[in-house]
Amino acid sequence: MAEITGDQRVQSEVLEGLATAVNHRRWFVELAVPYLGDDPIEIGSGLGDYALEWSQRLPRFTATEADPDRLVQLKERLAAQPGVDVRQMLLPHHERGDYSAAVSYNVLEHIEDHVGALRSMRDLVRPGGAVIIIVPAFEFAMSPADVATGHVRRYTKKTLGTAMTEAGLTVEKIHYANALGLIGYFMATKVFRLMPKEGPMVKVYDTVVLPATKAAEQLIRPPFGQSVFAVARVTP
Repeated sequence: MAEITGDQRVQSEVLEGLATAVNHRRWFVELAVPYLGDDPIEIGSGLGDYALEWSQRLPRFTATEADPDRLVQLKERLAAQPGVDVRQMLLPHHERGDYSAAVSYNVLEHIEDHVGALRSMRDLVRPGGAVIIIVPAFEFAMSPADVATGHVRRYTKKTLGTAMTEAGLTVEKIHYANALGLIGYFMATKVFRLMPKEGPMVKVYDTVVLPATKAAEQLIRPPFGQSVFAVARVTP
């Protein structure tokens, strides 16, 4: 039986803090939009920040959460959104579905059997649909904040691509995102041993650094980043 890893209280505090990084969230929302289709499912919706934005662009959307307490908050937050279903889900599982895509941001790094989790996502998606993933990048950046929130690994393009291939997916796109964010995260959490949370550092990063980083990375893909973004297809 799969288990929820990490301190759930700390996870929720980090989610609440990062919710103020509006520009960062909108950038990552936009990355997934071309691949979501008309009826996607999100794995690990947390407090619903991404789900709320995606659901407003789509006719149908399913949000999921493993933690029971956050699930209650998620249902309350999305209750007024038409066409949105909210349910509990813990990976890996043996369920099958016909969703247009499965999207999961900053979840896979919590799961020991990440190949099994990716297979579970694959099985939820119809042939031709996409599995869209964002995970934290580079093991050297593993910090006390990662450990406290239940991260069991960080990724490179190679390790994430290998896991997706082993899960029976066909990788279509994979690249690093938010190069300057990696430097900032490393200094804050590894050197100064801080937790990501709401405050002046997050505000300055989101309003000043992030827009410049996004603009630069739309012109050229960086060789490193705070995150790895990947899209893989479910083949018939």
